[in-house]
Amino acid sequence: MSKLDEFDELPRRKMTLIFLIDKSGSMSGTKISTLNVAVQEILPTLRDIAADNVEAEIHVAALEYSTVAEWMYDSPQNAEQFQWRDVQAGGLTSMGAAFAKLEEKLHKETGFMKSATGSFAPVFIHLSDGEPTDDYASGLAKLKSNSWFRYGIKIAIAIGHDANKQILCDFTGTPEAVLTVHNKEDLKALIQFVTITSSKVGSSHNSNPDGNSDKQQELNEKIKDQIEGDPNNHIELGVDLDPNATAWPDDWD
Repeated sequence: MSKLDEFDELPRRKMTLIFLIDKSGSMSGTKISTLNVAVQEILPTLRDIAADNVEAEIHVAALEYSTVAEWMYDSPQNAEQFQWRDVQAGGLTSMGAAFAKLEEKLHKETGFMKSATGSFAPVFIHLSDGEPTDDYASGLAKLKSNSWFRYGIKIAIAIGHDANKQILCDFTGTPEAVLTVHNKEDLKALIQFVTITSSKVGSSHNSNPDGNSDKQQELNEKIKDQIEGDPNNHIELGVDLDPNATAWPDDWD
């Protein structure tokens, strides 16, 4: 027997994909049902990506917030076993509480980032359609002080013209990572594209000694190419528009 045969397969590192979901009352109806369908339908592809990835295990977590914030599961689930539980909308928009609850888990010693084989920086996908009803600023300040969050890949989807894109930009740290949708078709397609693309980017090896910034840029460029390459979508990039105006009207019927 070769000496090489005596060694087990090298363990893979862990990459955690975290959905942050506004499920307040304004998300009721088409918005929340489209979100649920989009994630459910993309899971088989995500499992295939995870199974074929020789560098990393992909784990999935979801933090839902309305009047209170709560995790879908107590800990991230391996993508190959993860089962989405349909989110139900109702209540207020306690975004600050959600930011604080997210930060509690981003610790190697006691939270989601604990891994014997090491972890890639996580991916955060935040979806919201409105204004926070609590003190979001203190929760976000606490979150932004967390190293795992700072080096993670962040993307925000503003669902409709009422979403506060400036707050979402503050969350991502860059306007290029904020995208606005106005109908269920674009919402579904964008959730699926962002989930798959960010999972691939986030779970690949990064040789940049400065951290994860090049992965964020790579994701931003892929999203921009995808959106600008499809003349039929009504998706806005960035936060430059007047908050009282929109390039396209909302249509959630």
